[in-house]
Amino acid sequence: MAPAIKLVGIDKSFGAVHANKDINLNVSAGSVHGIIGENGAGKSTLMSILYGFYKADAGDIFVNGEKLNIHASQDAIDAGIGMVHQHFMLVDTFSVLENIILGAEGGALLRKGVDKAREELNRLEREYELEVDIDALIGDLPVGLQQRVEILKALYRGAQILVLDEPTGVLTPQEADHLFRILNALKDQGKTIILITHKLREIMAITDAVSVMRQGEMVAHRETAKTSTEELAELMVGRKVLLRVEKGEASPAHAVLEVENLTATDKSGVVRVKGVSFNVRAGEIVGIAGVSGNGQSDLLAALSGITKVTGGKILINGKPFVGGPPQGAADVRHMGLAHVPEDRQRMGLVIPFEAWECSILGYHNEDECCRGPVIDRPKVIQESLRKMEAFDVRPQDPNLVTGNFSGGNQQKIVLAREIDRDPDILLVGQPTRGVDIGAIEFIHKRLIEMRDAGKAVLLVSVELDEIMSLSDRILVMFDGHIVGEIPASEANERILGLMMAGINPDDDEEAA
Repeated sequence: MAPAIKLVGIDKSFGAVHANKDINLNVSAGSVHGIIGENGAGKSTLMSILYGFYKADAGDIFVNGEKLNIHASQDAIDAGIGMVHQHFMLVDTFSVLENIILGAEGGALLRKGVDKAREELNRLEREYELEVDIDALIGDLPVGLQQRVEILKALYRGAQILVLDEPTGVLTPQEADHLFRILNALKDQGKTIILITHKLREIMAITDAVSVMRQGEMVAHRETAKTSTEELAELMVGRKVLLRVEKGEASPAHAVLEVENLTATDKSGVVRVKGVSFNVRAGEIVGIAGVSGNGQSDLLAALSGITKVTGGKILINGKPFVGGPPQGAADVRHMGLAHVPEDRQRMGLVIPFEAWECSILGYHNEDECCRGPVIDRPKVIQESLRKMEAFDVRPQDPNLVTGNFSGGNQQKIVLAREIDRDPDILLVGQPTRGVDIGAIEFIHKRLIEMRDAGKAVLLVSVELDEIMSLSDRILVMFDGHIVGEIPASEANERILGLMMAGINPDDDEEAA
């Protein structure tokens, strides 16, 4: 049987960036095939070529043995290829049904097309465990159900080959498990699945085969049953990587950060943090778990002085912090708090600035950065180089524009700036989002070193592995509330996943 997908010599450049270099790939029909690689390895570019978003500079695409010229997404859809994007392509104010038939309405008279679509969707839902209210508005559905709609949309258009890009990034563990059951059901029906993910455990759990990309090249193909997470990580990075976090027991001391009944709103005036109370002690890492959008980002913004709190108290080393913008962030830094924001490019860096300039953002008015009223550029550049060496930023060039560093090295620039100030407490949001495996290993080590030096660390991450590996205590947020606290030693994915969905594990008979 011909492969469902065969790529031969695919090559693609964007200016000086050679994103795909002579890529060859075979995906067996009726299989789940994983594609992994570090950030910027070229995975999404390759799949975008397959789906018609980009046109390859060279190479051939074969679908079920037939050579095709895919110039646009409609060509891919016509060839039976569907794609579920990392960021869903749905209209919030449309119903499920309207989203699914959008662009495939079936003619000028909508009623006939709608009735036919309703019948077909009911069949697909039953056959593939994709139950969802097809008359519900997309904006009213949780992200797990929105993802089902994307899969239904692809199947409705006749997809026999389904590409999923980082599909579990916004799901609870229970939702991810259900997705895997759906993918297995699709495979059993003869569908072919291509899974792009950076989560090696998911690759091992769901795929039949895996291909590894590094720096735009395809460097390895493996049968999943004959490989391991350690081998795949080494293939991705090009060296051995420590996948586990090594740490001893914490020795927590006094409370550095105390939060009492805190309330905060977003820019639209919607209450996002609802009466939250907790503390973080010196010498411990407290992790906050939760599905993205449940108030974690707003909590960090309030604690770091970026947004003004609307109720409650914040105490840092026993002193109240009440400041909001425009001076709040500066005030809180002077009280011994440092902040690594969730979005490094939007909030942590100024991408067109040179690295030495970004190395003092927020601290540029401090005496050690200035000679009188003017920034002491030679001194700051020298200090920036010292930080780059300490945090293994590559290349070690303070004069390089920040946007020319990889995502992992941009993150290291932010971490170096904040940790080098020797803060009493570090707020860190999504520390390894979009970061390569090698950089993840380094960042985790530095956070453990801070804890062991007696610092307090508040960690927010949507990656449960990261939360469970780094944290000493774990808080869970749901709909703006802290719905539970658990020692990391007692946590597992099932318990945390239930709490993340707003369910008390004690009420679930299978939680244990």
